[in-house]
Amino acid sequence: MNNIFSTKIEFLKGVGPKKAELLNKELGIFTFGELIAHFPFRHEDRTQFYRVGDLHEEMLYVQVKGKLLRKEVVGSGRSKRLVAYLKDETGMLELVWFKGINWLDKQIKDGVSYVVFGKPQRFGHKWSITHPEMEVITAETKVEGGLMPVYHTSDKMKTKGLDSKGVSKLTRALLENTYDQIQETLPEYILKRFHFLSKKLAVAYAHFPKDPTLLADANARLKFEELFFMQMKLIASRMGKKTEKFRGQVFKNIPTLNLFYKEHLPFDLTNAQKRVIREVFKDMTSGYQMNRLLQGDVGSGKTIVAFICMLIALDNEAQSCIMAPTEILAQQHYEGLKEHAEKIGVTIDLLTGSTKAKKRREIDETLRDGSLKIIVGTHALIEAKVDFKNLGLCVIDEQHRFGVAQRAALWKKTSVAAPHILVMTATPIPRTLAMTVYGDLDVSVIDELPAGRKPIVTSHRTDANRLRVFGFIKEEIAKGRQAYIVYPLIEESEKLDYNNLMDGYESICRAFPGVPISIVHGRMKPEDKDYEMQRFVKGETKIMVATTVIEVGVNVPNASVMVIENSEKFGLAQLHQLRGRVGRGAEQSYCILMTGKKLSKDGKFRIETMCRTNNGFEIADADLKLRGPGDIEGTQQSGILNLKFADLGRDAQVLQEARALAEQILEEDPDLEKEEHAVIRRQQARFAKKETNWSRIS
Repeated sequence: MNNIFSTKIEFLKGVGPKKAELLNKELGIFTFGELIAHFPFRHEDRTQFYRVGDLHEEMLYVQVKGKLLRKEVVGSGRSKRLVAYLKDETGMLELVWFKGINWLDKQIKDGVSYVVFGKPQRFGHKWSITHPEMEVITAETKVEGGLMPVYHTSDKMKTKGLDSKGVSKLTRALLENTYDQIQETLPEYILKRFHFLSKKLAVAYAHFPKDPTLLADANARLKFEELFFMQMKLIASRMGKKTEKFRGQVFKNIPTLNLFYKEHLPFDLTNAQKRVIREVFKDMTSGYQMNRLLQGDVGSGKTIVAFICMLIALDNEAQSCIMAPTEILAQQHYEGLKEHAEKIGVTIDLLTGSTKAKKRREIDETLRDGSLKIIVGTHALIEAKVDFKNLGLCVIDEQHRFGVAQRAALWKKTSVAAPHILVMTATPIPRTLAMTVYGDLDVSVIDELPAGRKPIVTSHRTDANRLRVFGFIKEEIAKGRQAYIVYPLIEESEKLDYNNLMDGYESICRAFPGVPISIVHGRMKPEDKDYEMQRFVKGETKIMVATTVIEVGVNVPNASVMVIENSEKFGLAQLHQLRGRVGRGAEQSYCILMTGKKLSKDGKFRIETMCRTNNGFEIADADLKLRGPGDIEGTQQSGILNLKFADLGRDAQVLQEARALAEQILEEDPDLEKEEHAVIRRQQARFAKKETNWSRIS
């Protein structure tokens, strides 16, 4: 059947070849359907007029009526501008233009009344609008009201006569001619349950709402729909892993695990750790390959959970590996796990790029004959010559640092059934992102810290308090503790970073005479960096001055102070990761956030959030709200940046409802065979053909 929405855009009345080329190149719009799916990014409220005296800084866009008193061209060169003064009964409004000055100077008339629309800005006691829209008021003029759509366009489009108003005109004409052909994409029972508008009305009101309530109703319907179909895809992918194609080894025996748990576990597990182990064990006995994400804040005890999961594999004659992104992190995992393994006679070894050839040959041989039960390593584990007799469990730490191809190479290291996969991250992921970026994985969360851990005390200090901060560090060193002092990385200027760090290092050496100090930064050779880190780990140095290279991978229980210089230049997630380098021992630890006196609104928010809470998931949610998903690590590859209506920082409730419904539908009707699900099946078929994105019409 011919689909009108696949018609090329040049065949729309009023477009033609030149405008079609602009729409193609500038906006990626080639068809009728793509034009209708090009929704406004905001609506301007033309229903209300404001007086100059009532303007305030929270207003985004305003509409003002007044008389133009005078105008003048001021400045020269790049600072040349046209300035006009509009007056109403409450005050004066300054209007400024930097472009089209000569033409506008002729068009705008003194003594004439205008309606002015734009974004107000305050400069001292004056209000100003730059490049306002203006319309002359006469006895015959009707000032246009209502909510007006504003569409993304480009400068090139505007110079060619196709601005937002032009796109709006084309969209209105297209909608009028195709409205009745917009097909419903959600079942009737979903529309009734959530009191949603029909797809036709939702699309129409998303472009041209009669009032703010109808715009909100349209957005609610379309927001839910795009999240619902995203979740349908992810959950179907997850369920697809519970098929014959993804058969996994069945691990039911646990004698060694029981021995370790009853006689050698050095501390009581938290309830959260116990819950995660039960979830993993259920996966390992299911007969299907486990694909599970384990989230746990810094210091929550993920490694001991991973070790217990490895014992499940070992008890069933399978081997395990844990892959870490850096040598120092792999070394730390190895030393920590070796201590547990030796108590119960389990063989464990370490494989990194630094492993000597003779030792490598020994490891390769024991992996192939199955006598080596647990191997800890870096990327060296995925080299072609590394083979296992029976790899049953892969643990991948800080997985966002490994590419998909690297992980896949590890999973193929066995001739038996596919190994179970446990992906770990100490970077707290907001629940909404976990349901999207990792929506095709089962997710476990360790949301408790081990008993005896004291919350890190976080405080904010300015440069005026620097001597007191140094004095506090001296007190902690006198108690036998150690401290980190971290400087930011500013991507635009590696040289500036280096100079900033070295200046700081010299001043710290002067402030702490006789105190051994390590320094670590990105320009150092890997072996020099590791040497300095190891000196600090062993307690040979008392202060480590570093850039963010120590963000992941250094475990020094004796370190009790983290000072973060210029902390306003760090993101929330990074601040939280850095803070997690301390607080790993039984003693009270401290994080001191150093800033200048003046902070931006976002900077204040980040500092206040860090001082208020140690909860990584709360911080991750705040970070998402502040930055949006586009800047959160890992989201670039997930496809969630294609969302047109939903905001993952604000729409957690909608996402949870959409996911719950998608899970229910796919559990009850996995192949969508019920008649009521025919509309979902058709929409998914369109997605599969790549004819559409989440918001496409038909």
